[in-house]
Amino acid sequence: MDLPFSENYQLSDEFLRPTGYHKAKSSVKFDAAATLPGYPNIHLADTTHAASFIEKALCARDLENISSQLWVLTTQSSANINPLHRQKIKGREIVITEDPRLHLVWSYTRIFIQPLPRYLLSHAFWEVYLLHDNSPLGKRRDAVHKAAMGFLRTYHHLIQHESDFSIAQRDDHRLIPKEVTWQAFCQFMQKVSEIQDHEVSGRYHYGEIRLSRLNRYAPLLLHSRYYEQIHGQYAEYFARFYGPMLFVFAVMTTILSSMQVAMAVDQVASHRWSELWPFFRWFSVLGLFSTLVVAAFFVVVWLWMFTDEWMFAFRVRFAKKNAVEDVK
Repeated sequence: MDLPFSENYQLSDEFLRPTGYHKAKSSVKFDAAATLPGYPNIHLADTTHAASFIEKALCARDLENISSQLWVLTTQSSANINPLHRQKIKGREIVITEDPRLHLVWSYTRIFIQPLPRYLLSHAFWEVYLLHDNSPLGKRRDAVHKAAMGFLRTYHHLIQHESDFSIAQRDDHRLIPKEVTWQAFCQFMQKVSEIQDHEVSGRYHYGEIRLSRLNRYAPLLLHSRYYEQIHGQYAEYFARFYGPMLFVFAVMTTILSSMQVAMAVDQVASHRWSELWPFFRWFSVLGLFSTLVVAAFFVVVWLWMFTDEWMFAFRVRFAKKNAVEDVK
């Protein structure tokens, strides 16, 4: 395992190397005052708590567990990540999250992004926690290392221009520490951009993921009612059903009204306006037929979009498998 950046280009030197880290087999011992960069309440001397915190901050267990099925939910490419300026163009609000499960998960006009932790910008942190044979992370070291590599690589895609960098450092985002400069960030990212899929965890073989799809497939893949509940009230939850319900109601109302008109014309006994009866009858039939055609059109369009997405997913999956076999 290699470090994704050199010590000369590290963006943080706040992590204090513990005693004994030079020796591969010896245990590392932190000073009682040493804390995790960016988290003064996390004392490194309490190795169990610190290791648990770091693992939870970097590993998205739900997505890792279903990483082999994520091709069903999103484009099978780790580069499927829009830079921050493109997120703005798409009308998405950048919402800060500290939950790795939500990193790069988007919902309609929002995308959740986890800020870059200060400790991941430290060369010493990578040496001690993610590379040392006797890492405080223990058996989880390799898994956390791959998750950290994948997470770090996402910022190569998120920040590709100086405008992206400016967005990331806005006071309402703070995705990157304020003291980091654009030039220093570019130098830091030189080797990060070369990270390959086999070096990262399964979740980071993919980029952005739509929350609505995660929630839809959660009962099947995660055996849970939903992946993430973002509706705070019942009204917000049921609001998404209003459109389809009104559409069905309008279709049924139009059909029933057309049928009622057709039947009423046949039952009229008076001969007044008899020359208009055929018009009324055929107009009601035309309205009924048009309503059915429109309803069928929307159903067909939905089925076509659904089928097209699955066909695209299969094509990409087979292409990636063939590419791997060709390399072998």
